[in-house]
Amino acid sequence: MRRTAAVVASLAVGIAGLASAPTATAAPARSPVQQSRGYTPPPLQWGECANETLKAVGSECADLVVPLDYDRPRGRKITLAVSRLVHTSSEADYQGPLLLNPGGPGGSGLILSVYGSPRVDVLPGDVERTYDWVGFDPRGVGSSRPALSCRSDYVGYDRPNYVPRTRAIERYWLRKSRQYALGCASSPARRLLPHLKTTDTVADMESMRKALGAPKINFYGFSYGTTLGQTYATLHPRRVRRLVMDGVVDPSRTPYRSNLDQDVAFNKSIQVYFGWLATYDEVFGLGTTRRQVSRGFYRELRKLDRSPAGRVIGPDELTDVMTGAGYYVYDWVEIGRAYAALVNQGDATGIKELFDDANPQNTPGSDNGYAIYLATQCTDAPWPQSLRRVLRDNWYYHSFAPFLTWSNAWFNGPCNFWPVKPAKKFRVSGAGLGKHRILLVSETLDAATPFSGALEARRRFKGARLIEGVGGTTHAGSLSGVACTDNAIAAYLTDGTVPRRLPGKRSDLRCPPVPQPDPTAAEAQKGSAGDNALRERLRAALEQAQQR
Repeated sequence: MRRTAAVVASLAVGIAGLASAPTATAAPARSPVQQSRGYTPPPLQWGECANETLKAVGSECADLVVPLDYDRPRGRKITLAVSRLVHTSSEADYQGPLLLNPGGPGGSGLILSVYGSPRVDVLPGDVERTYDWVGFDPRGVGSSRPALSCRSDYVGYDRPNYVPRTRAIERYWLRKSRQYALGCASSPARRLLPHLKTTDTVADMESMRKALGAPKINFYGFSYGTTLGQTYATLHPRRVRRLVMDGVVDPSRTPYRSNLDQDVAFNKSIQVYFGWLATYDEVFGLGTTRRQVSRGFYRELRKLDRSPAGRVIGPDELTDVMTGAGYYVYDWVEIGRAYAALVNQGDATGIKELFDDANPQNTPGSDNGYAIYLATQCTDAPWPQSLRRVLRDNWYYHSFAPFLTWSNAWFNGPCNFWPVKPAKKFRVSGAGLGKHRILLVSETLDAATPFSGALEARRRFKGARLIEGVGGTTHAGSLSGVACTDNAIAAYLTDGTVPRRLPGKRSDLRCPPVPQPDPTAAEAQKGSAGDNALRERLRAALEQAQQR
């Protein structure tokens, strides 16, 4: 943490330098619908997949050719990696392609066609057999070409505290944010930057529908995938057949406002986790009450700020690992044991392993998901023009939601310096669908996409039915073995059956949430084997796509 005038000077130069970075052209006169109508992709050439998991279940792969800029359909082209597991039902029972997106933005979804394999068997009955399950890497992501990467060395260890209690720390994070934005502006894939809005990916979905030769598509979106689903349904309502959206993004909020909403929601969900740790004090030894565990966590952050564990794990790295517990219950035991070892034995090995799993260090292209996340978040809607306002907002939210606020602020920090002009926020509307039946899924205390967003989407889509995992904190937790939820999804995908829509601002079907684990049970000691391992791989892919 260098407290020098050079930091201020370099920040000022960087901000000025961004003015000459590539910027988006003015918004085209044609609408996104008109743009996608102006392009017909070449047929997909299916062949063997390179990915061993896809190959093992019999998926086939292809590259979808789409315009970089749909306003110039004859111009430069890019490719999207697509996988497909073909239906095994009779043609009479065949229900068309089911596209899947894991979230993000920036999540790789190529592997998700595996959900259609009987080896995974996530839905009751034989509904999987009646669809072609289609996974894909959105533009700029994963195996799609070109793939965006800005700075693969961005994360690092023992970074200055997320909470900018000194001007030096604040300047460090502002400079780091600016440098990442500059890295994107000079990336070999920088031509992508003006064309990574949600409406661009939705145009790609429409191109995919054409390439698949389908009059309508079915779509299953998790997390940010629900934004894709809502946007596609708004722009192409006559092309929607079945639509499932789990972990519903609030269509009324900008990305900036959604991040502030998350700060409050994560502060609640992490307290639920602390309460669970206290319930099993005999296992973790972290305190017998939620308050004791919570106080111990913030005490540990202060300790690590003074002296990082193993010289690498500071308060930021611990916060990043614990944030995973705010997202999902699946890893509660593993995170709890690693955290307990840190607190009780001073052993940071487990925390470092969890951090490294989520943050590969200096691996070429390892920031691909983060780069795409920013490229979409920073351009889908205007970002505050005033840094002073951003800092003021985050200090205010930190005052009552300290767990995630500054971590979230700096994760999105490059948006304050982004080299591409943002679009006007797209307005989601269910008017074109009328009362066409769609299915929404959300847990009550989902922190990444708060439940209020699911209620807002239900209000806008008059044919929507909302399934609530009552009291749960898991984000996008469908297909996790909760019979009430998965049976309802299977019924909908089978023949369009949905719960009765109830009056008022509420859910239509109340189900148990994804259950909290029992760390004393024998299963908690075991790894997954056989087909369970395949399900775990899919769940891990979703988590990787969805976590900030």
